[in-house]
Amino acid sequence: MRRLLAYDEDTAGGLMTTEPVVLGPETPIAAALAQIRRKDLAPALASMVFVARPPLETPTGRFLGVAHFQRLLREPPHAAVGSVLDTDVEGVPPDVPLGRVTRILATYDLLCVPVLDAERRLLGAISVDDVLDHMLPEDWRETDEVEVERRPEDPRTGAPARTEVTRG
Repeated sequence: MRRLLAYDEDTAGGLMTTEPVVLGPETPIAAALAQIRRKDLAPALASMVFVARPPLETPTGRFLGVAHFQRLLREPPHAAVGSVLDTDVEGVPPDVPLGRVTRILATYDLLCVPVLDAERRLLGAISVDDVLDHMLPEDWRETDEVEVERRPEDPRTGAPARTEVTRG
């Protein structure tokens, strides 16, 4: 908790969880699948396994890549997680602003992104859920559903006029 308080709340470090699923590259895929099936794990965090060198607690040893759960499902259970690594998922430093994290998640259709220090050690992960919880108003769960009021087309351009959002 103390580590998280060291970061601005509008940064990757301030929003990240320090408890993503982290496994070593030699871990069997069957064990990885068992980890992401845990009931206490948020779905966004279950979308990928973070693979690193020991120690496997954050901050970890050198971050190696991620194994996407869809890929894990397609491989033999006895194969090593390290054999299905996606090394193209770039991490973000903990001081990256929320806007940049949001753009990365949207651009690459990711559900979470690793947060790495300068030595490429995994510090945690920031999920799309973390971002949405931070961006939406605190009472968004208690308010009625959002209703979208569509306006007729603009007669000059034929394009739909501005859309207004109202809360019921």
